[in-house]
Amino acid sequence: MRDAYSVRTVRTAERELMARLPPGTLMRRAAAGLAAACAGLLGRTYGTRIVLLVGSGDNGGDALFAGARLARRGAGVRAVLLSPEKAHEAGLAALRAAGGRAVAAPTAHTVLEGVPADLPALLRRADLVVDGIVGIGGRGGLRPDAVEVLGAVREAGVPVVAVDLPSGVDADTGEVRGVAVRAAATVTFGAYKPGLLVDPAREYAGAVRLVDIGLGPYLEGAEPVVRAPQHADVAALLPRPAAESDKYRRGVVGVAAGSARYPGAAVLAVAGALRGGAGAVRYAGSAAGAVVARFPETLVTEGPPGGAGRVQAWVAGPGLGDGPDARRAVREVLASDVPVLLDADALGLADAGQVRERTAPTLLTPHAGEAARLLDRTREEVEAARLASVRELARRYGATVLLKGSTTLVAPAGGPEGEPALVNPTGTGWLATAGSGDVLSGLTGSLLAAGLAAPDAATAGAYLHGLAGRRAAPLVSALDVADALRPVWRDLVP
Repeated sequence: MRDAYSVRTVRTAERELMARLPPGTLMRRAAAGLAAACAGLLGRTYGTRIVLLVGSGDNGGDALFAGARLARRGAGVRAVLLSPEKAHEAGLAALRAAGGRAVAAPTAHTVLEGVPADLPALLRRADLVVDGIVGIGGRGGLRPDAVEVLGAVREAGVPVVAVDLPSGVDADTGEVRGVAVRAAATVTFGAYKPGLLVDPAREYAGAVRLVDIGLGPYLEGAEPVVRAPQHADVAALLPRPAAESDKYRRGVVGVAAGSARYPGAAVLAVAGALRGGAGAVRYAGSAAGAVVARFPETLVTEGPPGGAGRVQAWVAGPGLGDGPDARRAVREVLASDVPVLLDADALGLADAGQVRERTAPTLLTPHAGEAARLLDRTREEVEAARLASVRELARRYGATVLLKGSTTLVAPAGGPEGEPALVNPTGTGWLATAGSGDVLSGLTGSLLAAGLAAPDAATAGAYLHGLAGRRAAPLVSALDVADALRPVWRDLVP
């Protein structure tokens, strides 16, 4: 797992480590990693021009010490000090001793028209900008002087490396309030921060590199805020048939989806379910003919879910509509004693009280628009606060929630603050295609039927779905994604 910790947890670990080290050691470790990352991005150091944007905190000190290292290797380094009187003294002295120079930027109280006259020219000549304006403790957006400087950076079009976290994003939540640095890369120290893994902030971070500064032993036992699974984590979750397995022991997933208007949704949900590890798929609904014509191995009934036969999990919602048959289908699956995945139309038909009262697990899989309706918010509000939104849904419904989107998030049932959310690292814009979510629902429901707990099924389903989208790209259709699940699964479970 790639674990991301809160600012409070990281600060505590840093204090414990610093108490055991000579003064300045931790900052010099961070600066060494930052300088190496900058040199790697540039491809060479000698003769390059680097501009440091230096604030008043430790991030500014990291940038100054890294700039000193780069200057000693032949780079021309200029530091733009946003708060000259608060600049890190030792870092500034090290930069000047190495041949670097510093200039003052306008402050919020300085009466100037725009930024200093030489700053645009300085930036146009630069090969790289290092963002050391605000650290992980920054909240509430950037000050006007920083916004002015960032405007000049954007106009110059110079690549930016962020120190620990792009200035202007919230380290704990991934929220972005106002102007923020858009980095080509972020060099973070000691541990990942949630904002580096969760959108919208993740989009501002670029490629993220973690520099080990020795915090590991001081984070042991601390609960991460967000966890991002890796290949080995997901491979360990996937079901594998034993020698004595038969189709029923491997799990049977029921699919209540599709309608006269949307029969394709049923076909796509079943396509995902057939590639999710369960032994059999039962379909209940009006699209039985279309389903069995495409997938003859499916066990079908044209009646409601109650007449489909025994299953180990239900998937309900894609393409159901909101008519009497759809309402009955949702009511019946929620009344069952097996795990239930609710998607699409079923999300609007499900009663929150009935979901909370269920003894078997429930998994909701909304996209941002559906989550907004469930929370009585705007889509923009949900997308701006994805982590808070998925946790609030989990708390309200007492269900595990998979919030689809640019970074798919999974919050365990109940959404307790102390329990980490999971973020899927395999997402791709190629999955933004009609029916892709139906495939994800079937796939994840099949994993539920195979015996995975709801958070594990959601995590594994999103991970596989993202890999399949990447493999099928470009010009992806939903069936392309379903077809790509087979080789993706084979890569994870040879």
